[in-house]
Amino acid sequence: MRREHLIDLRPLRTPAFARLWAGSTLAGLGGQLTIVAVMLHVFELTGDTFAVSMIAVAGLLPMIVAGLYGGMLADSFDRRIVALLAASVTFASTLLLASLAWAQLETVWWLYALSVINSAANSVVMATRAAIVPRLIPADLLPAAAALQGISGGVMVMVGPALAGILVAFTGYAWTYTIDVVLMLGLFLGLWTLPAIAPEGDVVAAGWESLKDGWRFLKRASNIRLQFILDITAMTFGQPLALFPAIGAVLLGGGAITTGALTAAIAGGVLLSSLFSGPVGRVRRQGLGIARAIDVYALAMVLFGAVLLAAALGVFAPPVVDEAHANVPLIIAAMVAMAIAGASDNVSAIFRTTMLQAAVPDAIRGRLQGVFIVVVAGGPRVGALYAGALASITTLWFPPLIGGVAILALVGVLVRVSPRFRAYDAQHPEP
Repeated sequence: MRREHLIDLRPLRTPAFARLWAGSTLAGLGGQLTIVAVMLHVFELTGDTFAVSMIAVAGLLPMIVAGLYGGMLADSFDRRIVALLAASVTFASTLLLASLAWAQLETVWWLYALSVINSAANSVVMATRAAIVPRLIPADLLPAAAALQGISGGVMVMVGPALAGILVAFTGYAWTYTIDVVLMLGLFLGLWTLPAIAPEGDVVAAGWESLKDGWRFLKRASNIRLQFILDITAMTFGQPLALFPAIGAVLLGGGAITTGALTAAIAGGVLLSSLFSGPVGRVRRQGLGIARAIDVYALAMVLFGAVLLAAALGVFAPPVVDEAHANVPLIIAAMVAMAIAGASDNVSAIFRTTMLQAAVPDAIRGRLQGVFIVVVAGGPRVGALYAGALASITTLWFPPLIGGVAILALVGVLVRVSPRFRAYDAQHPEP
């Protein structure tokens, strides 16, 4: 296999970036342990799946506010200090969570409150960390850095939930939270060893004026604005995760195993596309790259919907479909569709991250990264609402099938009327 097809590891030759990436990966893996453990913990205390789903809902608004305000802080102060302070809040809340679990004093409201604090603080860390990366490595290595982030994300999603389930089952919640506390120390090492990183250019104090300044820039930055719109479009109409439990229970069979397999397939696609991301870093027309990647994502959704339709029509179905009797051929086909979706979404993310980090001036990069975090985290939640609501009044195969078609149509129109986005050149980045 030719080396240029594989992931570009040159960013790791920069010690500051390598420490930040490794520390963030360890902390992210620990964060996945706590996220899954809290869900299991809430269900054990309440026996109510709605109470579990409210964990994400409760953290949405604080995450949005913190992401936007954290971006403003990153454009006003030393980014290393901002990230360290936000990480300290996450560390303290997780340490308190572990302490409550060891003392057996945890309650549902404590779990909710500390999850909200974690979600908000992590939004600040992510926005600030993303604004730091372009100051550590040359611009031509930004796609490779984004692909390395895809490796981290794939490992987190594939390993984290499964490891959390094993740890909770064999050691309990207290040990699981404590392991997250230990893993988070890696993030502190990565941040603490950075040099001071003050924003360059005209600095606007965090507050209303800073927010308006960022909004005025986004109104002028048509390329950045359109990539946000395209991502929201893809996530709104092509996010079937909320359907996985029902698909495993009544359509494909296999129950929770099928749900886990479909989720792991997405992460596997992310991981594989990152490992073979060498050619992605050499693409100059990154606007078209985003559009084509989202088109592939939409086709994967259509394929997934078609597989579910085949299951509804009884293709390859065993006499009984339930948790113990699964339609294995169609489960494999659905996993292939989800792997394609994960891979294409990751390629789109590499282009979008690179464009954002390269084309946005340093003085305003934190605020735009804050908006990026809100888009990336908020879009899937809107998509879960779309898929769940539409499936409840139609059938399980309809939302991904019609959603994929809608994505293809909307992206085609949006890109067609945006010649500046189509002409975007990575060697001459313009927001």
